[in-house]
Amino acid sequence: MATITGKDIQEMVRHWLDTPVGGYLGSDYGQDIKSLLQLAQSDGAPEAFLQKMRADIPALQALPDGSLNLYGVQSAPDRLDLFVEVAGQAIQVPGV
Repeated sequence: MATITGKDIQEMVRHWLDTPVGGYLGSDYGQDIKSLLQLAQSDGAPEAFLQKMRADIPALQALPDGSLNLYGVQSAPDRLDLFVEVAGQAIQVPGV
């Protein structure tokens, strides 16, 4: 019986973050991080981003509430680095 480890889930999230929506023919799997940055954060855009991630990566549905988070860290004069936290492990969102 195969076991999915925390490292496996992190790799699944990294793959999802590296895949644009429509990257697989006939599938909406993947993310559109640039559109997230154009929406008001108070409108629930970050939660919608995380919900799509959970829908695209079924293994995330097994994690307890609060173990999947999205946050930003200000850097340089006008830069915002985004991170997805999966069960306490931060993964930087590429291409932002």
